Amino acid sequence: MAHIDYYFTTLSPYTYLAGNLLEKIAARQGTTIHYKPVDVLALFARTGGIPPRERHPNRIAYRSQDLARRAKRAGLPINLQPAFWPANAAPSAYAIIAAQNAGGGDLGALVHGFCRACWAEEKNIAEDDVVRECLSNAGFDPSLADSGLLEGAETYARNLEEAVNAGVFGAPFYITEDDARFWGQDRLEDLEAHLKGEL
Repeated sequence: MAHIDYYFTTLSPYTYLAGNLLEKIAARQGTTIHYKPVDVLALFARTGGIPPRERHPNRIAYRSQDLARRAKRAGLPINLQPAFWPANAAPSAYAIIAAQNAGGGDLGALVHGFCRACWAEEKNIAEDDVVRECLSNAGFDPSLADSGLLEGAETYARNLEEAVNAGVFGAPFYITEDDARFWGQDRLEDLEAHLKGEL
């Protein structure tokens, strides 16, 4: 079965705005997804990106307008200035890694749950209670928040190296088995067309 390497951060509003579209595409096309959370600020530093708050005011203003439009089109609520952003994304990343290893729940729902908590629910995704709540809501054992921390840290660091080596420079980023690369949730239609052999 074909698979997609999915590089993302739970801090990204564009990861949030992707909703469950990737999972729907994977189901339609018989494709598996390997979820690879990355430290996006370290990724920017390694690949020439600039953190959002350090960008030129013109780019910051455009980003706010674009996020509002994208959210409206996606039918998703969004707070353009969330109370807990940027939070420490590591706890949510470790939980996703542990959940992927454990199985039994809905990983797509878990990723979206963390993003929704940050961008729509004014929750701090670095807090233990929020991590446990997101795990539980996605069908995982909330105690996963307390397990596999060393493995989570090692995998999180390895994901960053793999991302840089694979050509990733932002999030969300999708790479197919044949090395077709798609950056941004607004390229998911192109990703599916590629999987169907149309693009």
